[in-house]
Amino acid sequence: MTGPKAPKDPTAKGSSFYICRQKDVAGNPTPDGRGIQFIYLDNMRLTTFAKMMGNVTDEAMLANLETAEGFLSMVAGIGVTIEADDPDQTIDFAFQMYGKTDPNNSGNTIKIPCRPDGMEQIIWLDDYEWNDDNKVVGQMRFEFDEVGKVATVDVKLYLREGFTAPEQEERSKIDMESADYQAILNRSLMDLGNYARVKRVIEKAKRGEEVTLAFIGGSITQGAGAIPIHLKSYAYQTWERFRDAFGKNVKLIKAGVGGTPSELGMVRFERDVLREGKVKPDLIVIEFAVNDEGDETKGLCYESLIRKCLALSEDTAVILLYAVFANDWNLEERLGPVGERYEIPSVSVRRGVVPQFYLKPDTGRVLTKSQFFYDVFHPTNIGHTIMADCLMHLLKEIDKSKEIQDTDWRSKEPVFGTTFENVQLVDKAWKTDKLKDLKPGSFCETDRDLQYVEMDDELQPVPEFPNNWQHVSGSEPFSMRVVCRALVLLSKDTGSVEEGKAVAVVDGKEVLTVDPRAVGWTHCNNQILFMEEETKEHSVEIRMIPGDEEKKLTILGFGIVE
Repeated sequence: MTGPKAPKDPTAKGSSFYICRQKDVAGNPTPDGRGIQFIYLDNMRLTTFAKMMGNVTDEAMLANLETAEGFLSMVAGIGVTIEADDPDQTIDFAFQMYGKTDPNNSGNTIKIPCRPDGMEQIIWLDDYEWNDDNKVVGQMRFEFDEVGKVATVDVKLYLREGFTAPEQEERSKIDMESADYQAILNRSLMDLGNYARVKRVIEKAKRGEEVTLAFIGGSITQGAGAIPIHLKSYAYQTWERFRDAFGKNVKLIKAGVGGTPSELGMVRFERDVLREGKVKPDLIVIEFAVNDEGDETKGLCYESLIRKCLALSEDTAVILLYAVFANDWNLEERLGPVGERYEIPSVSVRRGVVPQFYLKPDTGRVLTKSQFFYDVFHPTNIGHTIMADCLMHLLKEIDKSKEIQDTDWRSKEPVFGTTFENVQLVDKAWKTDKLKDLKPGSFCETDRDLQYVEMDDELQPVPEFPNNWQHVSGSEPFSMRVVCRALVLLSKDTGSVEEGKAVAVVDGKEVLTVDPRAVGWTHCNNQILFMEEETKEHSVEIRMIPGDEEKKLTILGFGIVE
């Protein structure tokens, strides 16, 4: 191959730091049929990447990453390196600014085709025109020509003159056979609890009887950060290891939904875990320790979900899993007392991995944060593997332990309460005699643009709450009478400017505003309309606010407590 007769002089690259390093990406299926890996950079994610991957500590540099203006003033170029088994394919790299007017559409987007052959391509930002509507760095995407393809990527930010990046740390190999790795597993065993039910599940599997493992939680349980998401999530890896260790006749139920707390988990439990009564799990792993900051009840819904699981049968076992964010945070202190009260076996990933992050490689550190975390919130494949290993460490310790008598969990005084233990989902398809005179009014359409999640071991995502009531146009309220003592409204959040606000009215009094754009991305939201001691009849209305009658809003369903 011959080159140009007069090749252009190379542009000086300057100082740089990583925001992605040896990150696995995949062509995950999207509703429009494309295969895309989204990596979100807004809401302090980019600054966290700079800290984790690039060792950036300078506060002024980190502050520049928080706005589009600051980013463009400091960053000269974006270096992208992609490697894949087939270097002749094309993978498009897209870099998107979120706009002030319309986050999804009014900011700049750059897209370049890349060959995954290990050669770095640099996007020099001064080669593009940037409009005044850019607000923040929003996301980057890797768009594949086929669903299911995988690659490994590095993304580096090259700095303008006057800015200097710190030295980039070399990544050490992870030794999962070492004593230091075993120490991670030992620390993660938070509480063996009363393990009688778990031990019976293990013995049942050993006898060759069918056993079903179920996992309910947020995006980490869904598999976010795992590549491919359906085969490398901690849930799938735990199921795999359990099957190999204890018995081959094991089924998997994975029911993680990103961005949602136990307040939503308890409502969708019968549908997503029990599959409307078709499945009876033997062991249920509950993972909401990093999602439940959004639980309005600050623990009551979490406790109600645990009691709902324990009440399925005297043999249904529960394990509590406490994941961790990159800032070393989870809700262990709030939620841990619930596990202690009911003597439930518990695993803390935070206790396992965080202490060693701050050690030097030769003094006990097994891996860095950038090796464990895919982004601010989610684990890498290695992180998911460690979570599965922590769960299996607990299970193997229980397997070795002597048989004990089960605890009488119903005799325990609740930590927060039991209000939502018997909450029931109601939507357009799943009705109840507790609803009377339901009139959808202008909420007469069905929304298909929903949050999609990968269930069980499937790669193809499925919609959450497809049997919904959508408002597109009109002023008639959604109205019903309901006999209950507590009611949870489920609605769709989105970043679309086409969405409007509504007010919820109970017994003639406005109780809350439904704002689908408050969070800014498509997912399921939950809000408690009322919570009382006695069951009685209430009138409920959801109506668009004045001026938003020609905008959209979707009611996904309700959680009703008799």
